[in-house]
Amino acid sequence: MTIGTTIKDITYPVSEAPIRLLLDGDALVANWRALKAEGSAACGAAVKANAYGVGARDVVKRLKNAGCVDFFVANWAEAAAIADIVPPRQIAVFNGLDTCDIAAILAIGAVPVLNTPLQIERWKAASGGVCHVMLDTGINRLGIGPEQVDAPLWAGLDIDILMSHLASADLNSRQNAAQLAVFGQYANSIPARRRSLANSAGIMLGKDYHFDLTRPGLALYGGISRPEHTHLIKQVVQIQSQVLQVRMHHAGAQIGYNGTYICDGQTRVATIAAGYADGYRRGFSGTGQASFEGISFPVIGRVSMDLVTLDVTKSPELHECDWVDVDFSLVSASKQSGLSQYELLTGLGQRADRIWR
Repeated sequence: MTIGTTIKDITYPVSEAPIRLLLDGDALVANWRALKAEGSAACGAAVKANAYGVGARDVVKRLKNAGCVDFFVANWAEAAAIADIVPPRQIAVFNGLDTCDIAAILAIGAVPVLNTPLQIERWKAASGGVCHVMLDTGINRLGIGPEQVDAPLWAGLDIDILMSHLASADLNSRQNAAQLAVFGQYANSIPARRRSLANSAGIMLGKDYHFDLTRPGLALYGGISRPEHTHLIKQVVQIQSQVLQVRMHHAGAQIGYNGTYICDGQTRVATIAAGYADGYRRGFSGTGQASFEGISFPVIGRVSMDLVTLDVTKSPELHECDWVDVDFSLVSASKQSGLSQYELLTGLGQRADRIWR
């Protein structure tokens, strides 16, 4: 380094992060194909929230190659992020539009899902062309409510997909049949080329819920929202973290913030490079698991921002710089952490290397 060179001019090569996500592309595609095979309709893919934290661009490329045509995102930034991978007309944007968005929306070319009469009027005024429309059949969130349905509302609209969203498809709830009935009431009276109701869980409710297009999300990424998914859906995400330190602690030693774990004997403790900044939340404190060469270790002490401590007493072979598998099987991880499978996936941090296999 010459005199006067500032630190910003120096490149420090780092081969890999000490935490990584191993992402199974074959499992992702197999999940989509399995869900498609369950249905009597075409099968799209919800890739909002960066494909539920997995990585939207990589997911879209793989599903496109597998034959998926319809992709669903939440907002226009998400649409723009994948609009060079698939034709923009194959991207639906759930959150609709605002007047100030219209110029950018038209430039992107993705298709808005219109959720309110005002959004419909804005789209008509902009001569926007093809759109989708969301009906609210009972979740009472976004969508045109039954009290707002009016024939003049659809005049001049070129509706591709008329859709609604199930509130309780993960449960055997009477609400499912009630929403199906409401959707069916309007499905044939509102002019649209296609109709769509079922999400991942809704697909498993039967063919009556499938209509022309299903929209799985969670199950694509390994989530199990209904018992029928258990033997159908494969795990996509595996977390691995590197061991930063291994130490032997005596009985009575307190581990981590606030000393929430006290060693009851000689305890070999490994500290790994993971924490709630990586999406491994504090709810895993004292409940999570990791493993090395088939031996499982409990998380002890409190999960912190960047670090997790494990009791590795029964594995003298584990050493600094080794990698451990952190249990992130979504059903068990949800029980351990108290978080939903959706939160676990979408909360995955950006510091981890994402490695597709």
